[in-house]
Amino acid sequence: MKPLVTLDTDFDGARFHAACTRHGGRRLHYIALAPRPVDASQLPEPWRSQWPPCVPGLHRMASRDGLVILDVLIGEPDACLAQLSASVDEVHLAWVPPAATVLARLMVDGARLHAVHLDEAQRVALQKNGFVFDESRLRAVFYARRGDGVATAAPERRAIVIGAGVAGAAACERLAARGWKVTLVERHAQPASEASGNLAGIFMPQLSKDDNIATRLVRAAYLYSLRYWESLGGIGAAFDGAQCGVLQLARDGAHAQVQRKIAAGGQYPPGFARWLDAPEAAAMLGAPAPDGAWWFAQGGWARPSSVCAAMLDACGALLTRRFSSSALRLERGDGEWLLRDAQGALIAAAPTVILAAGTGAVDFEQAAGLPLDAVRGQVTHLAEGSLPSLPFVVCREAYMTPAHQGIVCVGASYDADADPALRPSSQQDNIGKVAAILGVAPFDAPLAGRTGFRCVAPDRLPLAGALPDPGVPGRCERLRDVPRWPGLHGLLGYASRGLIWAPLAAELLACQLEGEPLPVEAQLAAALDPARFLLRERRRNA
Repeated sequence: MKPLVTLDTDFDGARFHAACTRHGGRRLHYIALAPRPVDASQLPEPWRSQWPPCVPGLHRMASRDGLVILDVLIGEPDACLAQLSASVDEVHLAWVPPAATVLARLMVDGARLHAVHLDEAQRVALQKNGFVFDESRLRAVFYARRGDGVATAAPERRAIVIGAGVAGAAACERLAARGWKVTLVERHAQPASEASGNLAGIFMPQLSKDDNIATRLVRAAYLYSLRYWESLGGIGAAFDGAQCGVLQLARDGAHAQVQRKIAAGGQYPPGFARWLDAPEAAAMLGAPAPDGAWWFAQGGWARPSSVCAAMLDACGALLTRRFSSSALRLERGDGEWLLRDAQGALIAAAPTVILAAGTGAVDFEQAAGLPLDAVRGQVTHLAEGSLPSLPFVVCREAYMTPAHQGIVCVGASYDADADPALRPSSQQDNIGKVAAILGVAPFDAPLAGRTGFRCVAPDRLPLAGALPDPGVPGRCERLRDVPRWPGLHGLLGYASRGLIWAPLAAELLACQLEGEPLPVEAQLAAALDPARFLLRERRRNA
């Protein structure tokens, strides 16, 4: 059943609680604008424990049974409203946007409006955009213009996911949570055998002076992942890892100067990101830190393979695994995609296919034009005691994790070649960089570690959404003009942040497939659209 989507233009905890009480087991999706800080201590569980730090953006939370979704948008109200992607059934209106068309765009046919106060000019503006008021002059029903509000058919909830790393596992879990039957196809005998096979991946936010799109996306992914992992059972419980904190050292004096300006802006609460000047950073590190550091208390590390296992286990009986299956060809027939192996034998069939196989996606004809590169990364494994031990992750040009099961992970190299073998030069580079961080002399160690290949797009952002069909000609001015393959989607290009990209990107794609409100602002969703590269190309050639 489609959830009831409610928009609250000025978050009120009592109003939200009342909506939760009366939804009567029906799915409820509550979207709330929060133009001022909210006292979360007054909210009931589970919302109090999930409440986000007061940083700009859309923050998605869910009840334990999944029946209630709460989206809170922190920021300037008009801007937040303009960035919503949702079909709203009812709106609690505390103020009227300067352009009533922005509000009307979100309403479904028959949507109800409840206003706190309206003057005559505001009422007229709303009436011109499809709202019909009753005798109270504070309640209205929205009637869509002809052609608007046409219901779309619900998708047939069967999908094939190709690739069993963190991208594919998250896609399986997010779809299964909505009742989809999913067939997971992987060429290896077990999940997380490629880029997701490292012993440890670190997670932390990204900061920038201008709070650019990449920074906002990483922040959204990071915060969503923290809440998502708790829903799976928690870091260090449902899967290996620790929310031990990350100390990110400034690279040099110039970099530190920029970071101090960011800290002085007061945008980030200390629990999210705290700037440490040199003495405090050095005291934490136990070594000189002349340029200071950021302390991310909620950051840490996790073992990607165990995260994959937890996500796949959460799918239950809705997941079918087809491992050791080399899928080489996709064909379209009778409204379905047919996935075949090298001998032409059918592996699986479904109306929806999600390519989540990293650079392996370009081996399929339909995705061959995607601009994805493989970047080599060698991680070094050191025996516990080889370096001064720290209870948290530290990073600068390299990172070092706390010891786990006697192994410290140090890395990772960024190489342009395709050599899968461990090599001494990359190991020496890794050890040299982390030794400089810790203020110790470089040393030799037995060659040990792992080499993986990151899937990277030209703009270093993931691809999440429907894949473009470059074979269909035509001029494109906007993303919605770009032709797409029917039912073919991608979750690709996660680079070095697969742990945190995977849950949010999978949630975004699941919402697109289901026609649900998106978990990020429209501008951010557009920045992840796989069609963005074809759009740029056609604009250049127009």
